[in-house]
Amino acid sequence: MVYVFLANGFEELEALSPIDVLRRAGVETVTVGVGGKEITAAHGVKFTADITEDQIKLGDDVEMIVLPGGMPGTNNLEASVSVQSAIDFCAANDRYVAAICAAPKILGAKGLLGGRNAICFPGFEGDLRGASISQDHVVCDGRFVTAKGAGVALEFALKLAALLTSDDKAAALAKSLQCR
Repeated sequence: MVYVFLANGFEELEALSPIDVLRRAGVETVTVGVGGKEITAAHGVKFTADITEDQIKLGDDVEMIVLPGGMPGTNNLEASVSVQSAIDFCAANDRYVAAICAAPKILGAKGLLGGRNAICFPGFEGDLRGASISQDHVVCDGRFVTAKGAGVALEFALKLAALLTSDDKAAALAKSLQCR
């Protein structure tokens, strides 16, 4: 199961692409409202999350969490005790943590990217604390997946699908979506 955290001010494409692609891949994907069930994204689009942050259950069925970027969405995610707990759980239990755009800065602040390859939205590189900044759009180093921004959201989503299913399934999804 995958939790996709939505906080007020999140970047729409960076959340919806993983939600859509992972669900198409057959991966149970649950949206989590940070601060409530009704969330307003960076460009004023209103969303109703599947559950609120107080309803998450961190256990054996959690395979990955996804942190969309956007501002102030990233800062709202970073301020959430539930999001911090989910990151800690995943890091301690060898589960994937995926962050795009500004959201990798949350992982950098926790010291999780030191010595790893990572990418983020330009201008946030200094927040990745000890990471080797890649020029790739999407970077997977161990159980940490980072991506540059909204323009690569579909590429990010397909990488997440490949990690949780297979490269073949992700390639078939990319073909059906007319990506390749």
